[in-house]
Amino acid sequence: MPMPKTYRINEIFLTEQGEGFHAGMKAVFVRFTGCNLRCRIEPGPLSPGGFDCDTEFESGRSLTAMQIIESIQWEARKTTFSVVLTGGEPGLQIDADLITEMKAAGLWIAIETNGSIELPPGLDWITVSPKVAEHAIRQLTASEVKYVRGYGQGVPKTRVVASHYFLSPAFEGISVPSRTLKWVEQLCQNNPPWSISLQQHKLAGLR
Repeated sequence: MPMPKTYRINEIFLTEQGEGFHAGMKAVFVRFTGCNLRCRIEPGPLSPGGFDCDTEFESGRSLTAMQIIESIQWEARKTTFSVVLTGGEPGLQIDADLITEMKAAGLWIAIETNGSIELPPGLDWITVSPKVAEHAIRQLTASEVKYVRGYGQGVPKTRVVASHYFLSPAFEGISVPSRTLKWVEQLCQNNPPWSISLQQHKLAGLR
């Protein structure tokens, strides 16, 4: 018999969604190993510039779809929750087989993606947080689109058509510089439909 397909998973954990439309809601996060970009302060071919990536997504273990689902269910412990596929870049690995098995298990599936890869159908909520030039974005529809903005950066001219639009002030370590926060607040006030989205999990010391 052929070996079952596996996916490289960095970690699976239960926490509260820290940003965007569903901020404050319980969710089991499935962090996939690997990313096709490298976000840095200085802009470059693999980074929009303005902030450093602070997530460890290089390590991981190989799990089948059923093992992923079992880990999600164990983490949830009968708590009302959603599932958030994140990374790294989950679009590098997710496919129709994984989505089908997760839906069969009754899971509500959200994803956080940098938008550089067109996603398969069947996802319940798509958050696109672009880290590439607009012409390189491949996931052009979303439930919400969220850009990180440092001090002095303007409102993006996004190609993504979404129901909700957010700007997130760039952190420095575990805090947001006051001038960056004020800058982004002013951008949102002057440019509807953009709203501010703080990374509350960082402020609260959550994962």
